Order: sequence, then structure tokens, then C-alpha cells
Amino acid sequence: MQHRIPVEKLGKEGEVMAHAIETCVHCGFCLPTCPTYLVLQEEMDSPRGRIFLMKEVLEENLPLEEALPYLDRCLACQACVTACPSGVPYGELIAAFRLHTEGKRHRYPLEQVYRQSLLRVLPYPERFRPLAELGSRLKPLLKPLPLPKALKAPTALLPDRLPGRESYQKVYPAKGQRRARVGILLGCAQQVLRPTINRATLRVLQENGVEVVAAKEQVCCGALNLHAGDREGAKRLARQNLKAFRDVDFVVTNAAGCGSGMKEYPLLFLGEPEEEEARALAARVKDLTVILDELGFLPPPPPKRALRVAYHDACHLAHAQGVREAPRRFLKAAGVEVLEPREWEICCGSAGTYNLFQPEIAEVLGRRKAENLQATQPDLVVTGNIGCLTQIQAYLDRNIPVLHTAELLELLYEGRDAVV
Repeated sequence: MQHRIPVEKLGKEGEVMAHAIETCVHCGFCLPTCPTYLVLQEEMDSPRGRIFLMKEVLEENLPLEEALPYLDRCLACQACVTACPSGVPYGELIAAFRLHTEGKRHRYPLEQVYRQSLLRVLPYPERFRPLAELGSRLKPLLKPLPLPKALKAPTALLPDRLPGRESYQKVYPAKGQRRARVGILLGCAQQVLRPTINRATLRVLQENGVEVVAAKEQVCCGALNLHAGDREGAKRLARQNLKAFRDVDFVVTNAAGCGSGMKEYPLLFLGEPEEEEARALAARVKDLTVILDELGFLPPPPPKRALRVAYHDACHLAHAQGVREAPRRFLKAAGVEVLEPREWEICCGSAGTYNLFQPEIAEVLGRRKAENLQATQPDLVVTGNIGCLTQIQAYLDRNIPVLHTAELLELLYEGRDAVV
């Protein structure tokens, strides 16, 4: 595709966007994998449609406000990246575009307050916890009320009862001979909604001969800010993590969105002094499943009874990071039967804060995902991302447990039944 994007005015970010746009040949392979196209059947709600819109905006042929309704509906799940035969880096494109245009768009006052509230609360566990506790208490009272979905969505996704706080020591020694020394990203909302994921991750890494450093200086990965176009907020968090994780071999993440967010740090610092350090850190970020696979997984004892596990591919693990086989390999090595649901490549509708900003589309996708998972007749569902876990739980049969991969492995190492 020929372009007249004024990259000289847009700088390094413009080069990223121009490259992505000119790579697209509009073949349409992305259409069947795009969640919004699947739901809405509208060309402009597809990746190639959005690429056309972004090109027109950047070339100043189309007002930004006319393109935004379609661009805002993009989940940035990157299923189109997996499907694309031309290798269009759509994830880089949509992230760079949102960073570039956020300051130029108009938001209604209530929309701006809602957005800023989420960005100032969710990444900070000490701020999020009291509000989440309040929301959990109010959940039964709000459920029967005819509130707009935008107001119901935040409380509907909360657990009925919030777990207690977890405290972390600085270093967790490896069990047996040390095979690696890693830092762990503890996350933000995950610490409040499902702290057992971090506890299980620490145990699984220790069982596999990994010494784990839980750096006190670390903060939220910044992915929520980055994908919302909040450049300064994302950079502030990223800079803190660049300092926190300097003294480890790798940084292990147990949330697909967080891992992808840290791998996008170079985009935040294009042409700035921190760019080289950001690239070095991004190269050392590894999902839990990847580090276990690379080290050579030491499996737990086989389960006491046969387990049928439906594995849900988190988009930012399968599509953004290209990780699909590693978790399947060691789940099978752990002695469970791994079931493959239909439409594995279609997003569940969580996508960071997407299910809060676009609750109608998110609900359609959540129900569709739950139906496909239930159709495999599993004993339990396993996934590698807190957002997916929360979204799937909201629509799945309550009799089917949903666990993080690390939680299932911890139960197996302890010899406990994964289905109660």
C-alpha cells in the first residue's frame, strides 16, 4: 500500500505506523479471526478496515473523531497478527496510534472521569483493594437494578468475596540445585483479585530449581496505561520497573497481558535515552510457561484421578507472544488430558479494560467463549491470564472451576485434588 504519511512530522512513532500500514495487502485473512468483525460484521470493525482508517487519519484525509468509534472497539487481541500472511505488526500499529492520538481526541466529561479513575486505581493495589471490597459487598444489591452495563460491568466481574492480602518476602530460594535466578512481576489487580496465582507461581518456580526475587521496588507493568494511550503514565511505571529488575537473569510474568506490556516498553522510549535499556529488559521478559519449558519442566506426581482440562489461550500469550505449545507440553507432562476448544484464536472479551469500556461486545464474546469451553466437557478450565480468568468465570457454568496454570500445577505438586 502506498502511503503519504508525514513521518518526518511524526518521528520514530510515525515510522512504526507507516511500516505497519504499508505492509498490509488487504487480503482479508484477518477477518475470520477478528472478534469485532465476527460480532458486528462491519468492514471498518476489522483489522484491514482499521488500518485504512488509521492511514486516512494520519494522512489528514479523515477527521480523527470519525474513525474513533471503530478504533475504540478494537480489543488489540492481535489474533490478526497470527492469521496475517504478510506479517503486519498490527499490535505495534494500534498501540502507537493510540499513544499518538490520545491527546488530540475529545472525550465527554463523564467518559474522561471514568477513564482517569480506572487508570489511577487499577494499577495500584493499595488503591484498588478498598474499592474492590466495596464493590463485592454491593454486588448483590446492584445485580437486580436496571443499571446501564457500563455501570454494572465493574462489579459484575468482581468475586463474591475478596481474598485476603498476600505478603511477599524478597527472595524465594530454589528447591534443590539452582537452575536460574529470576525476578517475578507481581502485577496490580491480580494481587487483589487472585493473589493465589502469585503464590502458586512462586511454588512452581521453586519446585523447578528457580530462585525468585520479588523486588519491592516494582510496580504495575503499565500495559493498561499504554493501551489506553496514556504515554506519561505508562512511562512512569516502566521506568520504575527498569530499575527494579536490573539484577536478575529473567523477569517471569504470570499474566499474558503484563508480559506483552513489558515487551512493548521499547515503543514507549523510541529515540530516548532509556530505549536501549527497555529493549534489553523486554528481551529478558518470559512467561512462566516459557521459562519452565526452556529450563526443562520437572513435573509433579500424576493426579490421583484423570483430569480433563480445557486450555484457554490468552490472546496476549498466543498471539502477541506466540506461545501456544509450551503450556500444553508441560500440562501433558503433568499427567492431565488437554482439551482443545473451538475458536481458540477468538478473544474472550476481557482485553485489559475492554470489558469495562465496551461491555456489550465483551459480553457477547464472553458467552461465546464459555460455550466453546463447556462443549469440551472439561473437569476444569485453565488459562494463563487474570483478565481471561475473571471474564470466563463470569459466563462459565459455576460447577466448572477456572484456574490459572500455576494454580493447577501447585495443586498437583501438593498432591491435592484440582476439582472440589
